[in-house]
Amino acid sequence: MKYKGYYVNKKLIMLAVLSASQLGLLGAANGTTISEAVNQTIRTNPDVLIDANRKLSIDEAVKQAEGGYYPKIDFNLGYGNEWSKNITTRPRRGGDDTLTRRESGLSLSQLIYDGSATRSEVDRQQARSSSASRKVMGTSEQIGLKAIEAYLNVLRRTELLKLAQANLDVHEKTFTQIRIRSEGGIGRKADLDQAQARLSLSQANVASAEANLREANIAYNRVVGVMPDSLVKPEVTEAPASVDEALNVSLESNPILRSAMADIEAAQAQNRTAESLLKPRLHLELGTSFNNDLDGVNYKNNDAYAMLRMRYNLFNGGSDVAKIAETTIQIQEATEVFHRTQRQVEESLRLSWNSMVTAQDRLPKLLATAEAAARTRDGYAQQFNLGQRTLLDLLDSENELYIGRSNYLDAQYIDLFSRYRLMADMGKLLGTLGVDPREESKEVAAK
Repeated sequence: MKYKGYYVNKKLIMLAVLSASQLGLLGAANGTTISEAVNQTIRTNPDVLIDANRKLSIDEAVKQAEGGYYPKIDFNLGYGNEWSKNITTRPRRGGDDTLTRRESGLSLSQLIYDGSATRSEVDRQQARSSSASRKVMGTSEQIGLKAIEAYLNVLRRTELLKLAQANLDVHEKTFTQIRIRSEGGIGRKADLDQAQARLSLSQANVASAEANLREANIAYNRVVGVMPDSLVKPEVTEAPASVDEALNVSLESNPILRSAMADIEAAQAQNRTAESLLKPRLHLELGTSFNNDLDGVNYKNNDAYAMLRMRYNLFNGGSDVAKIAETTIQIQEATEVFHRTQRQVEESLRLSWNSMVTAQDRLPKLLATAEAAARTRDGYAQQFNLGQRTLLDLLDSENELYIGRSNYLDAQYIDLFSRYRLMADMGKLLGTLGVDPREESKEVAAK
């Protein structure tokens, strides 16, 4: 497969996996796979759950907005004393009266026309819901990528620790041989001191590698929610044929970018809601009431009505016009946020691509370096036994081999992670891993 002038050496990839397996670092067949770790993460990670709950709350806001389509029914009751002085009570002694007032009523109001305010508000809340669902997906992809980074880092640190321990074993054997020579009067004390210094350094390297592994385990627990257990090294994933192909997929599918698009739609709907303030409202109103002893009349006061009522605000101090101007500017703001997000997504994808092709370029060179270091070490060991090489030459060759293998191992994991990062930038990470997205990330069709 060609990558803009770079060619993926499949043999190299297989050799990389094989070299890891030969070191016994691929993990148990029944261990935790990377897909299982990501699935665990998106189900339990607080960052994902925060966005998931925000999506659920916005879904309720959609229902609130849709309530504007339905009639409003009100029932009222009232009971108390009323003092009245009017033309009705004038013939009575004193010209006033106090009666026990009783009220009951039932009214219904049905929207007929409101300048599309309700429709626009429903559209706005549905756009917010769409944005929130895409945000859940985007967060799942990004937190899933963090889980992968932590997962791979645990594996990498585990392998580096094994390399450091293997290096320590060699130094311990070398030190034992030099000490026996020194005690037998054959070797020089300077050689023993040199071997002791190199042994202490290799011991320090092991201690450092152990600390790094513990830190990697802690980071894994923070993201995934559990401590790592028998992680299985994943296979190398396929990548797009070119950076342009990857970019086209990203601009089409990246959920964070699509969330920004939905925010523009929400701003446009809010602008339409503001424009509806300049239009009349028309309602159908039905009502009935059953009252007693109102306004000094010691009798029933019952009525029923069916009315079409129009309300049209003629002047509101310029507030409505200012609201329209405000929401128009908010559309521009949301549009620029989208443009910024677009640039960020493109930057991240190109960096991921650059990391991948750089790792692919370095891998064969680092492999050749490690293999040459291994041959040098073997040759120096034979020459040292024949007295043709110094102890310093031998120990230097061991360290060169350790460094060469460590560098090659690091490059393998950089290549592997960059591929997953590329999938996340494209919005295809969960799909690549076969992980089902959360229900909250699935958009509901507008009614």
